[in-house]
Amino acid sequence: MRSRSSPGLTPRTRSLSIRRIRSLTGCRYASHNRPRRSRIPPPGTPDADPCGAAGARRGAGARGVLSQPALPAPLGALRAALARLEQARAETRIARAAFFPTLTAEASATRQRTSLNAPTYAPGRPTTGNVFIAEGVLGYELDLFGRVRNTVAGARASEQASAGDVAALDLSVHAELASDYFTLRGLDLQQQFLDRTVADYAKALELTENLYRGGAAAIADVQQAQAQLETARTQAEDTRLRRAQTEHAIAVLIGREASDFTLPPRAEGAELPVPEVAPGLPSQLLERRPDVAAAERRVAAANAALGVARAAYFPVFNLAGAAGQESTRASSWMSAPSRLWSIGPQGLLTIFDAGAHAAQSATAHAAYDEQVANYRATVLVAYQDVEDNLAALRQLERESVSQAAAVTATQGALEQANLRYKGGIVSYLEVVSTENAALSARLTAVDIGIRRTNATVLLVKALGGDWRNSPR
Repeated sequence: MRSRSSPGLTPRTRSLSIRRIRSLTGCRYASHNRPRRSRIPPPGTPDADPCGAAGARRGAGARGVLSQPALPAPLGALRAALARLEQARAETRIARAAFFPTLTAEASATRQRTSLNAPTYAPGRPTTGNVFIAEGVLGYELDLFGRVRNTVAGARASEQASAGDVAALDLSVHAELASDYFTLRGLDLQQQFLDRTVADYAKALELTENLYRGGAAAIADVQQAQAQLETARTQAEDTRLRRAQTEHAIAVLIGREASDFTLPPRAEGAELPVPEVAPGLPSQLLERRPDVAAAERRVAAANAALGVARAAYFPVFNLAGAAGQESTRASSWMSAPSRLWSIGPQGLLTIFDAGAHAAQSATAHAAYDEQVANYRATVLVAYQDVEDNLAALRQLERESVSQAAAVTATQGALEQANLRYKGGIVSYLEVVSTENAALSARLTAVDIGIRRTNATVLLVKALGGDWRNSPR
């Protein structure tokens, strides 16, 4: 899938994707049919395997954008997902073992009594004796109807789905970590504004009190200045609380105790970093989403299960061979005359099982339909995530421009209000009102910046990773 110019996803591309998703429902038996390729490539291909190099590049790119060098790698919930991945890998190895013959060895030394009424008893023979056996048995299933192949294919697909789950959780943790980090840096910037404002308001209160004592100001001016100062202090303390809580959330994400973790505030005057998203994002970046890849792999696993269910209607053929030594005396147990061997094919076919095979097949069909529905829902949610955050970035960029103009305007109005107050033209109430408007405008501008960074983080997450090294 290629994108020409628009950063969004057109209705035509959406309809194509949905038609291709629906085409998956046309496949029933894995031994002859495979799910048609949707435009989201499966993780088993070189472009989207979360276990392989492509997945590593995607994860590295995502961490490059979503993490900060001052922070350790996320831990915690990833461990459980990694454990599930190891289980899936072990299940794949178990399934692959069926491609190879099995070899067992047995040795026994038995003393037994033969029934006098047994049809094999010969008069005059002793009824008690010893039996010494050492035997090796070799067995191999002839996979004529694809039972083993589809079992292995299903295990591999499930393993790749588990790898996609790990990658999705890793990306989600990094996205949350980045969002909290940018929020914390935005709060640092707001804290700097509020601390400076508190200092300025304290000086203004002192000046107003001096004017009041000199008879040049009314008591109402002093009260307004004091109320303004205390309100700013309350805002500053509330911002400190929000920063502490955000810092604690970061500590939890990286597996640290909140009491042992701290991030120093940014230097005075440092601006909030706002990552830029290049226009005309290639829509194929959506293919990088690990949750989409995992959902497609689960469709493949369910499709393989259909093949296993179909193979149950056919006979199972095995090649079996045995060789060893058997004797009634230990002294001759390993002698040449005690050798034995057997070799030959074996076949097993279930004639009647009261509908058990039919029920297993119906279960496999229903599971396949469930995974196709889940895949379709995952892709649609992926499109929604991308469109939501692209729209948010466009809107917030316009808001940022408007708010920057508002900050400039309120600063100019504040300067004029101070000049008019010093000239005795207006009361101190107008100065207070203008100062509050200027502070509110600056805090809102920072808040918009935080929302822009968070929307950028969510867009990167929605696209499955970094876009900067992708093909155009």
